[in-house]
Amino acid sequence: MTAASPSRQSLRWLEHDLLIFRRGWHSYLLSGLSQPFLYLLSMGIGLGLYVNKNGGAPGGVPYLDYVAPALLVTQAMMAAAAEAAWPIMGKIMWDKTYLAALNTPIGVFDLLLGDLMWIAFRATLLSVLFLAIVVLLGAAMSPLVVLAVPIAVLTALAFAAPIIAFTATQKGDGGFNALFRFGITPLFLFSGTFFPIEKLPRLLQPLAWATPLYHGVSLARSFSLGTVEPVGVAVHTAALVTFVAVGLYAGRITFRRRLEV
Repeated sequence: MTAASPSRQSLRWLEHDLLIFRRGWHSYLLSGLSQPFLYLLSMGIGLGLYVNKNGGAPGGVPYLDYVAPALLVTQAMMAAAAEAAWPIMGKIMWDKTYLAALNTPIGVFDLLLGDLMWIAFRATLLSVLFLAIVVLLGAAMSPLVVLAVPIAVLTALAFAAPIIAFTATQKGDGGFNALFRFGITPLFLFSGTFFPIEKLPRLLQPLAWATPLYHGVSLARSFSLGTVEPVGVAVHTAALVTFVAVGLYAGRITFRRRLEV
């Protein structure tokens, strides 16, 4: 029997993830939207009252308008990072779903691509819903804000691909605690989400610039505020694509080492 093409088999694995999602979509959406929505209310509106009294965000922009596109991107990052960690580990070690799938025409790279497509689907869904909340709150200054959705998805993949590659090297979930405590959480706070990275100490500014979240936040904010610069868009997009490509390449190697026998 001739095996189907890798793209077709990846779609079959995506279908597997979507069937699971269909049974528990309520919890997916609730967990994915509740935290960023609370941040939007507490930081964008609550803290924003005090920030706006002192001139607002850079350029005199209302703080809610400044922070809303950033939170749209960060919620996609958070969801993608979590999905690339424990669920992937479960498929490798605990449930051994991958081993079962490999007894079919589905290959190792198909599993990787299929799960990245699933993460992209989830990030798209969450971002569209969150964008609707942003628009209803009047926190979008430009119709180009709709482009924040694909930017959020690209940022999600820029995290998911390297984390999936990392997950395939782990023998347990202990490394995830360090990853989120010393990686994801600091990035959420110090990559331009709540204040410009220029406010950071000079030594830390290059580190923030070298992270995918900074590029995603900068892109989404420029589209939402209508301050798009073609060169900036090109640089930020290229950086995000590079993170995805490097993560995909690394994941292909680590998946094969872990799953092929």
